[in-house]
Amino acid sequence: MKISVDEALTEYFNYLESIKGYSKNTIEGYQKDIDEFINFLKTEQVARDIFSIRKNVPRNYSSYLTRNGYAPTSVRRHMSSLSSFYKFMVKEEMIKENFFEDVELPKVPKHNPDLISNNEVRLLFKACDLDTKLGYRNFVLLGCLYGCGLRVSELCNMQIKDIDFAERTIRIHGKGKKDRDVIMYEGLGEMLKHYISTYREELLYNSKDLDNRYVFLNKNGTTLTRVGVRKILEKLVKDSSETYHISPHMLRHSFATAMLDGGADLRTVQELLGHESLSTTQIYTHLSMEKIKKDYMNNHPRGEKKPDTK
Repeated sequence: MKISVDEALTEYFNYLESIKGYSKNTIEGYQKDIDEFINFLKTEQVARDIFSIRKNVPRNYSSYLTRNGYAPTSVRRHMSSLSSFYKFMVKEEMIKENFFEDVELPKVPKHNPDLISNNEVRLLFKACDLDTKLGYRNFVLLGCLYGCGLRVSELCNMQIKDIDFAERTIRIHGKGKKDRDVIMYEGLGEMLKHYISTYREELLYNSKDLDNRYVFLNKNGTTLTRVGVRKILEKLVKDSSETYHISPHMLRHSFATAMLDGGADLRTVQELLGHESLSTTQIYTHLSMEKIKKDYMNNHPRGEKKPDTK
């Protein structure tokens, strides 16, 4: 019996959640991309449904997205989402061929991740008022984001049971349900312990859920969200009299670069960041090399300095 479009989508999203272990936000992203493609098929009258597209449709859809102002990175993401979906349908024998598999995608200009300097990081920590429960929480939150190189979702999902104070490690539940242990730098464990036993308890009293075991709570005593973390960082930038844009991922990037600048092995950094592929981590090698070149040219006696004409 032929499967319907809704049934195919339901099976796929269940697969992403139960087998691939993708987060709710990631699955919603896939759903949005697929919904846009289905709408394209209807409005442009390209095909009857997702099962009956022809070989030229993926290429035409890529051009359609570009003409409608989608950036190359966005086009690549849409096409990747659809290729994964069609690959799943081939595997489940809903269709015979994945036409999205070999489509030529628009090239994306190489862009190094945004970083913040060591001095800017220092000012963020300094902007935390350690005499208040929210200020102390923010200080510890920064210590985990920057000191451990966590993704913001990993920070928000941290639970008290994940912390091993004796071993100075935190069990992080990363992408695709892949766990890893990150190391707490000297002093972070004690700060976490103090926050959990004092200020976190005070925050928890504002909540109806006294059994909440997540580490970082907002002023209402509920689990801190990704949006909440962004707002905290933006306020800290403002409180430190700076004006740059900040995101939680910038702290992760800065952690990785600082580790490599300090002489850490690339595979060590890969493990700490939870990267599946070493090639993902290698971008930070390039960033470190840029710093080395800059230091070389600024300090070498034969570096690029203006000649003394006097």
